[in-house]
Amino acid sequence: MSLARPYEAVPGKLHRVSCSAGVVLAPNPGPMTLDGTNTWILSGRGEGPEHPHYGNHPSAQGRGEWPGPDVVVVDPGPADEEHLQAVAATGTVVLILVTHRHGDHTDGIDRLHEITGAPVRAALPEFCRDSGEPLRDGDSVLAAGVSIRVMATPGHTSDSVCLRLPHDVPETVLTGDTVLGRGTTMIDHPDGSLTDYLASLERLSQRAGVVGLPAHGDPLPDLRETCLELLRHRRARLEEVRGVVDRLGSGASVEAVTDVVYADVPGGARRAAEHSIAAQLAYLGR
Repeated sequence: MSLARPYEAVPGKLHRVSCSAGVVLAPNPGPMTLDGTNTWILSGRGEGPEHPHYGNHPSAQGRGEWPGPDVVVVDPGPADEEHLQAVAATGTVVLILVTHRHGDHTDGIDRLHEITGAPVRAALPEFCRDSGEPLRDGDSVLAAGVSIRVMATPGHTSDSVCLRLPHDVPETVLTGDTVLGRGTTMIDHPDGSLTDYLASLERLSQRAGVVGLPAHGDPLPDLRETCLELLRHRRARLEEVRGVVDRLGSGASVEAVTDVVYADVPGGARRAAEHSIAAQLAYLGR
């Protein structure tokens, strides 16, 4: 199965993107969430764990319709009742996964857990529910006919993880807010770290031929190339910040540097810009 084009996700409706993944777009658009939060629905196609290829689906043909009876939900999104009901209606939710702690991904956890009874797993224990254990780098999860590999990718936040679907067609990685469908993510300093973020981009850039499924914006047909471009952009931005500090003086405030580097940033994104500048100044040792 090729990547579904054009991208047609609309709030409240399940839109299939790859062999094993589809999206229900949350109705929370904004400067930080772009079109809204993508709640990802993962599922095999109608076969139970007794099937020899359960979790390993090499093609879009055969073995039942998609989604299968069971689904995994990634990032419930906001506490919006219509959205959460639409997510719950995609199938029997057997597991809920969370890519990181921000409210536009986690505010709906408790209501979706109440509706579905599904355990919740996240990197941070405070977001886990029932029997759900914290996610750790290298964990392998098999649920709803899908094999999921956990990749710790800190930087945007310290608890950020990506979720790799090695048997999806095409192979996909759910990138949370580590890599967005367009633009660059905020480094939520001091919890987030630019050093960690650059390392996470380097790690993701090692995966050739992989499609990125972000938590905001459209799918990324070539995740490797997107990560390499983001690395180039971040390094160029660091040089710009270094030059601004040299002109303003080493005592320049985060606000003053932000005024110059992000002079045209919309008001709704100003806080994010200041966090990213603070992260860059920390990286530069300023």
